[in-house]
Parts: sequence; structure tokens; C-alpha cells
Amino acid sequence: MNEEALLAELRRPVFGVAYRMLGSVAEAEDVAQEALLRLHEELEAGKEIASPRAYAMTIATRLAIDELRSARARREVYVGEWIPEPLLTGGGAASPLPSAGLGEDPAERAETADSLSLAFLALLERLTPEQRAAFLLHDVFGYGYGEVAAVLGASEAGARQHASRGRRLVRERRPRFEASAEQREELARRFFAAVEEGDVGELRLMLAEDVELHGDGGGKVPALARPVQGAERVARTLAAWAKAGERIEGVRIEPVEVNGQPGARTLTADGELISVFALEIADGRVQAMRSIVNPDKLAHLGPVANLNDLLGGS
Repeated sequence: MNEEALLAELRRPVFGVAYRMLGSVAEAEDVAQEALLRLHEELEAGKEIASPRAYAMTIATRLAIDELRSARARREVYVGEWIPEPLLTGGGAASPLPSAGLGEDPAERAETADSLSLAFLALLERLTPEQRAAFLLHDVFGYGYGEVAAVLGASEAGARQHASRGRRLVRERRPRFEASAEQREELARRFFAAVEEGDVGELRLMLAEDVELHGDGGGKVPALARPVQGAERVARTLAAWAKAGERIEGVRIEPVEVNGQPGARTLTADGELISVFALEIADGRVQAMRSIVNPDKLAHLGPVANLNDLLGGS
């Protein structure tokens, strides 16, 4: 395999680990580019690299750990709830970026989609950078503890401890997802149809009793100040959003796959993006949903509408 093909092949897994570490598309792209550039420079210099993939993944993980440490300070002063940036991973509306390791093979997609969900990425925020790296490399990417130790510059016992602590924290609240893709998609279709209609009663039937609604506007546009909990409150909040949406001429909801899970994007009549929704579906009900309207977190998906202008400066 020539060098150009090698770097192209490595871009997906390298971006995948960086995105799962950081929850930011732009930051993950920067990390992936830098890791692959360093690999390219080593190869151009004639250096023998036994495993280019391991080399690039090691550099990317170390860079992501450093970036995550500084990112955490910024997230402490973030306005409202911080939600990872979404990727559109389905067919017709795919993101132009690599889908963080979510391949085309159905078996591979099923195996990796859960580790890519916004719910899972938000849960990883509870881990230290080292715990996050060790857990992802071992449990998601299949690295042995010796390999994890080499990436982290730690002992094998230390790597095992980081992964174990990360795994324990994740296991406590790991999101559950509907096993059947068909059931997920059908419920999502009905759900977004009810959202468009503002049908509180129909929405109420599809929501789990302890459902949670999360929103991220980053202080840039109107959004939830804190999560809304409970089926009745969430249904009425969604209906109120639908009512507000009636003020935007030609607005439409388009179902898409978001980070491997059912979701939707809201578009203006001109095709500008307003928001991205991701659903967490299990036991035949919507367990949680995340709405991202922060324009900075949507720009990688195409032209973004000015929601403040659309809503009349509210």
C-alpha cells in the first residue's frame, strides 16, 4: 500500500478515537491531521515504523489527552449544558467528515454505534482524560493493556487501573438502546411526526416516564437552561417548540441518523440548518433526547440559520 492510501485508510480510526475523546469535530479534525502529519514526516524521513496505525493512534490519543485537559476548563464556564457536537452517520444526509469509525458493514455499525452516541459521549465527560483514553482504547478499539500502557506512557498495571475505573463509572449510567433498528426507526418516525404536529397526547405515549430532554445553545441562541425531566413536562416543552417553529416559514423536520442513533435535523425553507436532535430509545419508548442549536456546533454540517433572526430576535 502506498503512503497516500495508507494515510487515507488511517484517517477514520484516528479521527474516531480523537472525536470520542473530545466530543468536538473541529478539535478531533485538528488532532487527526496533526497525528497523520507526524506519521507522514516520519515515513518521508525513511524511518521504519512497525505499525503505522499504532503510531498514529498513539499520537492522536496523546494529543487528545492534552487538548481535553484545556477543553475542560472552557467547559466549566460554558453557558448552559454542554453536549458533544453531532455527526450525521446515515446514508442520504451523511456528514462530509469521517463518521468516527462507524463503518459501512452492518455488523461493524451495530458493534460501534453505541460507543458513538451523544449519550455515551456525554457520559465519558465524567472520566479523567487518562481514564477516558484507557477505557476507549481497551473496550472500544480492542487494544491490549500492554498497548494501552505504551500509549499512556504508564505501567500495564496503571493502564489496567485507568480502564477499570473508567469502565466502572460508565457502567453505572451507560445508556441502553433498542436492539431492533426497525423498531427504533419506526418509533422515531412517529415521534418526529408528533413533534411537528405539537401533539402532546401522542408524544406522551412515546416517552418514558423518567424521560430527559437536554438542550445546548451555548448562550448563542435560545435553549434550555437545564434538562427537563418527566414525560408530561417534556411533551409540553416539545409542543411549545413546535408552536414557536410555526413562526418560521417553511421549517421542516428531516429524520437522519445522528451518531449512530435515530435523530432529525430541523431545516429552513432554504435548507439552512436550525438544530439537530438525537434520540435514546429503549424498551419501546424514548428515554432521552438531545437538541443541539448552538450554531458553532452545527457549522461542520452545512449552512446554519440565524435562529435569533428567525424567531424575531427573541
